[in-house]
This record gives sequence, structure tokens and C-alpha cells, in this order.
Amino acid sequence: MQIPVRCSCGECKEWAMVELQGSLEIQHSTSLNNLVIGSLCRPSANKYKLIIGYHELEGTKVTLKKPLVILKKVKTSDDMEVDTAATVPTQPESTSVEMHVVGIIREKLLFKSRPKALISKQEVKPKKQRALPGPLAGQSSPQ
Repeated sequence: MQIPVRCSCGECKEWAMVELQGSLEIQHSTSLNNLVIGSLCRPSANKYKLIIGYHELEGTKVTLKKPLVILKKVKTSDDMEVDTAATVPTQPESTSVEMHVVGIIREKLLFKSRPKALISKQEVKPKKQRALPGPLAGQSSPQ
């Protein structure tokens, strides 16, 4: 069975893939639709930072050897032909499947190192020093 692949726009959107080491866990009550995982920053041309909760990951942009295509399966149904004298369809309804190209992935963001914890250190306040009486307070002793 052949499934036609079509790109109606001529130029498909560029997508990027994110590759992480380990796994992400979400709460069971949370839906994946419009779920914000974290914030992605680009401090330099080829370096990326991904902050997820209290974790910071550093990664790089890598070009894929072979591009990947994002496809969307579309079922199309042919209209039935009706015999007006008998009012019954002359042939059964047939459906066909087409694959529409949604995007192309040529690059991935690779985060292969372990995440850094973003826990801030407690601020240590210097202790106030009290002046001590006598020679320890900076007074010179008579000799």
C-alpha cells in the first residue's frame, strides 16, 4: 500500500529536537497539552541552557546526519455516488490515507551532562567584633 506524502507549502517549518539524559517525570494529574517543562536560554551561538525546576542543564546544538520529518496522518473519504432511481450507493465509501509534512528536524539540542543544582547558598553575615579592654584591643602595653 502506498501512502502519499505531501507538503503543500513548499517550505516546511524547521523544528529542533531536545535530547536529555535520564527521564522527566510529571504528576499524574497534569495534562501534557501546553505543558511548560522549563526555560531555554542561548548564552552563545552554539551553547544552550535548559532550566527545569531547580536544575540547570548545559547543552550544544548538533546537526543530524540524516534529517527527520514530522508527519501528520490525514484520512480522506471519497464521496459516495448515489443511484437516484434506487437511492442506494453504487459503490461502498472508500477512505484513503495521506501523510502531510508538518516539519523537518535537521538539528538537535543535546544535553548530555548531569544537571547542576540551583540551590542558593545561605548568606553568611560577618559577626560583629566587640572591642576588648586591655592589650588585646590594640592598646600598646608599657614596657
